[in-house]
Amino acid sequence: MDMLQGERIAAAGLTDWRKLAQGLHARFVIDGFAAGARFLVAVAEVGDALGHHPVATLDRGCVDLRLVSDDAVYRDGEGTEHIVQWVTELDLDVARRISSVAAEHGLRADPQSVAVVELGLDTDRSATIAPVWAALLTGRADARGHGSPSDEVRDPLGRVPNLWFGDLDESAGQRQRFHLEVYVAPEVASQRIAAAIDAGGAIVDDSKAPWLTVIADPDGNEGVVCTDPSAVSQE
Repeated sequence: MDMLQGERIAAAGLTDWRKLAQGLHARFVIDGFAAGARFLVAVAEVGDALGHHPVATLDRGCVDLRLVSDDAVYRDGEGTEHIVQWVTELDLDVARRISSVAAEHGLRADPQSVAVVELGLDTDRSATIAPVWAALLTGRADARGHGSPSDEVRDPLGRVPNLWFGDLDESAGQRQRFHLEVYVAPEVASQRIAAAIDAGGAIVDDSKAPWLTVIADPDGNEGVVCTDPSAVSQE
């Protein structure tokens, strides 16, 4: 299936879910571990029926779910097709079914609390260094370029944060090359940025806001607040 742009995801009206990084994320509040386990059994049945399952995390107070397709089709500017990890129509269908199951179980969604952290490394030699990081982070050579047309490192088993490579600005001189990417729901991005500023941080670059806002701590270490406003319904 084709990968979906933000506008198509927004049109689906999935109020329980937020598009963060490559996938759809949801959090459902539960009253105890057993309630969460029962909910996950029902979620598994949905996945079995549609042939597609979410990644699930069960805690005492919530169930976190992530939906992403490993075989989404991306076409670059030259029309070449790439198989990538991204949201497809199948993910939307599964998300709708899961939301219905959650309602049947009397569970409340908490979409504003979902978050994803990824790693960024600025370099002009990603092809050379990516194999090292693939081995170090995952122990697997196939983690390099997994689900991505670039050298990005993604663990096929999802055990560690993704590592992507950005352009190195040589004119900036000595600077931090590693930074964190913090993906949050669009409706809480401004509060997250304000909280970081109140805690002593400063905005370094907001030229691509609200999609990307670079924040630095008092020592100059940078992190990026990322969000995708295109994937949220305006209704």
